[in-house]
Amino acid sequence: MSLVALLTDYTIQNVVIGATFLGLISGVLGSFAVLRQQSLLGDTLSHAALPGVCLGFIIVGAREITSILAGAVTTAVLAALVMLVLTRHSWLKTDAGLGISLSVFFALGVVLLTYIQGTENASQGGLDSFLFGQAAAMLRSDLWVMGAITLAALALIGVFWKEFKLVAFDPVFAATIGLPVVLLETVLTLTIALAVVVGLQMVGVVLMAAMVIAPAVAARQWVRRLEHMVLLAALFGMLSGVAGALISTTGRGLATGPLIILCVSALVLVSILFAPGRGIVWEQIRHWKDRRDLSGTQVLTTLYGLATRHKDPAYPCEQGMIDTYHGLGTRRALARLLERGLVRQTAHMPTEGVH
Repeated sequence: MSLVALLTDYTIQNVVIGATFLGLISGVLGSFAVLRQQSLLGDTLSHAALPGVCLGFIIVGAREITSILAGAVTTAVLAALVMLVLTRHSWLKTDAGLGISLSVFFALGVVLLTYIQGTENASQGGLDSFLFGQAAAMLRSDLWVMGAITLAALALIGVFWKEFKLVAFDPVFAATIGLPVVLLETVLTLTIALAVVVGLQMVGVVLMAAMVIAPAVAARQWVRRLEHMVLLAALFGMLSGVAGALISTTGRGLATGPLIILCVSALVLVSILFAPGRGIVWEQIRHWKDRRDLSGTQVLTTLYGLATRHKDPAYPCEQGMIDTYHGLGTRRALARLLERGLVRQTAHMPTEGVH
C-alpha cells in the first residue's frame, strides 16, 4: 500500500489519530504513576473498567461508545477509590490494595460479560473485543470522545501542575505547607483512570497497563527533570501508537493493540540498555573503567608505600614482586601508569627482572 493510500484511508486515519491520543495521555499521566511508585495502578484501573463496559452495554442495550466509556470511567474511578480507602484506613500496603481492587472488579466484569453473552441481544457482538482491543472498529465519533477526554485530562494536569509535582515527589512537605494531599492524590488517580478509559478500545483491558507505564519508564532513563520526562514520555507514547497502527495496516491479521505494546516495549528495552548515564551498557562500560582505574591506583599506592618505607622517591621495585603482592598480572596497569608519566622503567641489577 502506498503512502498516499495509507494517509487517505478512513480506517487507518481513525486508528492513527486514536493511537496518537492514547500515546499522549498515557505518557503524561503514566509519568506520575511511575514517580509515585504505583506501576500497578494502570493494571488495576484497566481491569476495573471491564464491569463498567458491561454495565454501560446493559443499561443502553447497544454497543454505544459513550455509554460504555462512561461506565468504564465509573467503575475505574470506584476501584481507585476502593484502593485509596483500603490503603488509607487499614494496614494494607499500596500493592495489596491494588491487587484487591483488580481481582474483585475484574471478576465482576467477567461475570457480567458472561451474563451478556448468555442473552439474545444481537448487539453484544464484539463486546469482548474490549479485553484485547479492536482498533479497526473505531469510528470518527469515537475519536471525538477520546479527544475530549484527553484534552480534559491534560487541562487538569496543566492547572494543577505544581501541586501534582510536589505531591509526586514529597507528599510530606506538601502536607506541611497546607496542600490537600489526599484530595490531590485522589484527583491524580482519577485522572489516570481517564487515560485507561481512552485506551480500552485501542489496546484493551489486558494490555492497557503496559501503555500507561512503559512510555514513562522509557523516558525516565533519559532525563532527570519531571518536565522533560512528561514531554518525552508523551512523545514515546505517540510514536509507539502511530508505529503500531501503521505496522498493523501493512500486514494481514496483525492486531493493532499488541503491536503498539510491542513498539513501546522495544523503546523501553532500548532505553534500559543504551540510555546515557543509566543504561545497562553504559553502566557496564563505566564499571569496567572503574575497575581498570582502581587496579592502577592500587599498584601506584603500593609503589608509593615501598618508596616511602625505603625513604627513596625513586626506589626501584621489581615487577614480579608487585605481581606477587597483588596476586594478579600488573603489566597493563603499569603500562597505563607509564603512559601517564607516573612511573618509569629503570635498570637495576642485570640478574633481576624488570623494575
